[in-house]
Amino acid sequence: MSANSAAVVLDEPGEPRRVSRPIELAGSFVHEGHRLAYTEYGAGERVVVLTHGIMFTRRMHAPLARRLASEGYRVVTLDLLGHGESARPTDSWLYSMPAFAEQTVALLDHLEVERAVIGGTSLGANVSLEVAVSRPERMHSLIAEMPVLDNAIVAGLLTFAPLLFAARFVPVTVRGVAAVAGLVPHGNQWVDVVTDTLDQQPAGMAALLHGVLFGRIAPPKSVRRQIKVPTLVIGHQRDPIHPFGDADTLAVDLPDAEFIQARSPIEFRLDPTRLTDAVLDFLDRSFVH
Repeated sequence: MSANSAAVVLDEPGEPRRVSRPIELAGSFVHEGHRLAYTEYGAGERVVVLTHGIMFTRRMHAPLARRLASEGYRVVTLDLLGHGESARPTDSWLYSMPAFAEQTVALLDHLEVERAVIGGTSLGANVSLEVAVSRPERMHSLIAEMPVLDNAIVAGLLTFAPLLFAARFVPVTVRGVAAVAGLVPHGNQWVDVVTDTLDQQPAGMAALLHGVLFGRIAPPKSVRRQIKVPTLVIGHQRDPIHPFGDADTLAVDLPDAEFIQARSPIEFRLDPTRLTDAVLDFLDRSFVH
């Protein structure tokens, strides 16, 4: 996927003026034998990596990436293994939060980026925490939106266990949903995000859910308290899979964290101005250090 690097507008009648627009370039690389896909927005030395929620794709962060790129940041969105345009192997042991963290660091290596701000939503937030634990020297700071910690385990199992069962034992349902999703016209950002999420392969989906649900969800509290990189935590209420208590607890656990409360689970998606401004303020401060 790519986008025009410039647009033509009329400054005076009959006199076109070129207005720069951050370029978007798609790419991929191979990590431990599996292809991982990503998209770059903008350019420069200030690099931000964003990862998505479980079963979502990098497309969910496109609006935020474009806004950050327009402010001079180089933003890279990554499809983690088992998601989007990345490979979808069928071995559950390949899927875990530490493995996703390794893939994120491998992206930095591939792009020859020494340090970046690393952030994500839900699963992506937890992946960012794992990077902060395993490779803090590769991070300027961390953004964790809707982290999933202890308070969300039961709700997560109730939500995703039926999907795991369907993928394992009734794969025709997964194929059927994917076929219907493929018939939906593309072109709307959030329609595309939903259809991307529904476009699953039964064996790969089952392996992904099995690996994530029955592995380490997040670094334990004793380890989280040792994460020293500056962190912005974004949480909200009224969502059992991403309970407010998890975000609030994470902000308390981390030695150098600040917390912002979203008005709803969808504020960042449908009315993002306030939260995006907060992210930009945090990024500006992150790259001063």
